[in-house]
Amino acid sequence: MILDVLESAHRYQALHKDFAKAFDFLGRLDLKDLPAGKYDIDCESLYAIVAKEHGRRKEDALLETHERYIDIQLVLAGTDEMGWKPRSLCKHPFGKYDQKTDEQIFTDEPDAWISTKSGSFVIFFPEDAHMPLISSGQIHKVVVKVAK
Repeated sequence: MILDVLESAHRYQALHKDFAKAFDFLGRLDLKDLPAGKYDIDCESLYAIVAKEHGRRKEDALLETHERYIDIQLVLAGTDEMGWKPRSLCKHPFGKYDQKTDEQIFTDEPDAWISTKSGSFVIFFPEDAHMPLISSGQIHKVVVKVAK
C-alpha cells in the first residue's frame, strides 16, 4: 500500500509498466469534469472508474481484495477514510472470490485507517485488503485499475 499526493506520482512509475499511463490519465486537466463512469485507457489491462458517491459508515462496509488488478485510488473531492489490512491476515472471507468482478470480500476489521484527502492517492496491490468510500459526505474519486 502506498499513500502519496499526485505531484509525487512520478516516483512510482517504475513499479509497473503501466503506471506511467495510469498517472498520465490521473493528471488530465479535465479529470474533475469527467462524468461518472468507466474510461478505457488501454483495453482491459488499464481502465479508470470515475465515481461521485455518498460515503458509507465503517460499520456498513467490508474489506475487499483483487487478484487481477492493482487499484490506484485518487480522491478529487472530499475525504475517503479507507480501511486497510494485509490480505495475509484476513481470516474471515464473506463468500468466494468472484472472478467476474475480481473481488474477494472479508468481514475482518481493518488494521489501519488511511485519511485520503483531495489530491492524494492510495495504491492498493493484490496483497492489500481495503475498505474504500468511508465518509460522512460526498466523495468524488477516480480508481484506475491496472492489470498486474
